[in-house]
Amino acid sequence: MPNQPDNTANKVESPILFMGDTALDGAASYLAGMITLKGWSFEYIPSDQFPSLRQLEASRSLFILSDFMSRQLDEKAQRTILGQVDNGSGLLMLGGWESFCGMGGDWAGTPIASALPVEISAKDDRINFDQVALLSSLEPDHPILNGLPWDDCPPAIGGFNRFAAKPSSQTLVEVVRHEVSRQKGNFVLKKADTDPLLVTGKFGTGRTAALATDLAPHWVGPLVDWGTQNSPNPSGGGRVRGHAEGAEEVEVGIHYARFVQQLLAWTGNLE
Repeated sequence: MPNQPDNTANKVESPILFMGDTALDGAASYLAGMITLKGWSFEYIPSDQFPSLRQLEASRSLFILSDFMSRQLDEKAQRTILGQVDNGSGLLMLGGWESFCGMGGDWAGTPIASALPVEISAKDDRINFDQVALLSSLEPDHPILNGLPWDDCPPAIGGFNRFAAKPSSQTLVEVVRHEVSRQKGNFVLKKADTDPLLVTGKFGTGRTAALATDLAPHWVGPLVDWGTQNSPNPSGGGRVRGHAEGAEEVEVGIHYARFVQQLLAWTGNLE
């Protein structure tokens, strides 16, 4: 049953409430690993569960929704979250098949959608592709993007949710799709579509962000290894490991880890 009171004893509140990405021992291992690697604590809710009122009312610095369907949060639950965001908490939605519109996300027209910095489609917004989609930084000095090699080593992704940035928002990263052909023995890239990939905004005194791609396979694509630089050593050469309690250990590129941690740090004012 959705959003029932939780009468369990009070627990130490975690600054981050992470909802979605299927399960902690599955896709959620990636984001959970990066949170733990940074030294932050979090409370986790799987994609098939309803958060309790206690979990939603506990004081948070950041709420994360990733592959978490809107039907898992009724209007009261969403407005409970937005009450904290209005007073300074952060709100982040990550892409996925059950994020934004997706295939059952259905966030368009919800209170959460009104707070996010993007316009969410009312019909399937999933974009999958079999050729190159590179990320282009528009604001490389922004705290989320700072210190990363956007020009020297732009990362690629495997898919995303297509949305439009609201007029009052700021687009930090675009995804630029390319058509690739082989001509006279050489690969040739031709620029195709461009869409917003990372958009930030404000709701009340809180920060909001929407990242169109996932941070876990398969949509994360090569981004998860950003920083590896084709090292022949799978455990070195720009890789780090993260392991949250109850989750699988993950091994990712150092630039991926920094990007994810800076995204969370800025949105939730965690540092």
